[in-house]
Amino acid sequence: MPEIIFNGPAGRLEGRYQPSKQKNAPIAIILHPHPQFGGTMNNQIVYQLFYMFQKRGFTTLRFNFRGIGRSQGEFDHGAGELSDAASALDWVQSLHPDSKSCWVAGYSFGAWIGMQLLMRRPEIEGFMSIAPQPNIYDFSFLAPCPSSGLIINGDADKVAPEKDVNGLVEKLKAQKGILITHKTVPGANHFFNGQIETLMAECEDYLDRRLAGELVPEPAAKRLR
Repeated sequence: MPEIIFNGPAGRLEGRYQPSKQKNAPIAIILHPHPQFGGTMNNQIVYQLFYMFQKRGFTTLRFNFRGIGRSQGEFDHGAGELSDAASALDWVQSLHPDSKSCWVAGYSFGAWIGMQLLMRRPEIEGFMSIAPQPNIYDFSFLAPCPSSGLIINGDADKVAPEKDVNGLVEKLKAQKGILITHKTVPGANHFFNGQIETLMAECEDYLDRRLAGELVPEPAAKRLR
């Protein structure tokens, strides 16, 4: 899998990139956990998500946010990292102009950045938010959430308590025109220790069902593009 360096807003960004053999294949961007708490693009969950999309024919990119690994710049409390993610998507799209759609998957801090990217980019048609932290980060920008997606968390997560995640899910489920799928991994903590296989099985099942045309809202509620 090619190691790549591309230009970001605060200097060069380091990534791992796997183009699809299909010119018009969808793009998947994978976003890693909090840079100040050991999060990198080589996090095991990020790595597994990357391969999940790659195996299904997506053009796939994971990368280090600014200040991590060989990525230049310094941690910017989310604003800069969102700009990094937008630059990453721009970079892939410049190489794959025939790709019409995109997915974003983020874990923990990356889930928060991913949901913000979703609001900015109408071509993102699906998302996966793994262990989002609505108790720490403000998700009120999701008004309304523009795309259907998966939110998944562990019921033993002390970093992002289940009741807070449930509150976010209920708020998003009330919106028309999208379908939010919520899954809980029993006994899993924020890091899914010993439960990554279960987590990935849920993510794979969700992605496969979406690619098969399932898990979409009623046609009458389709949003106008």
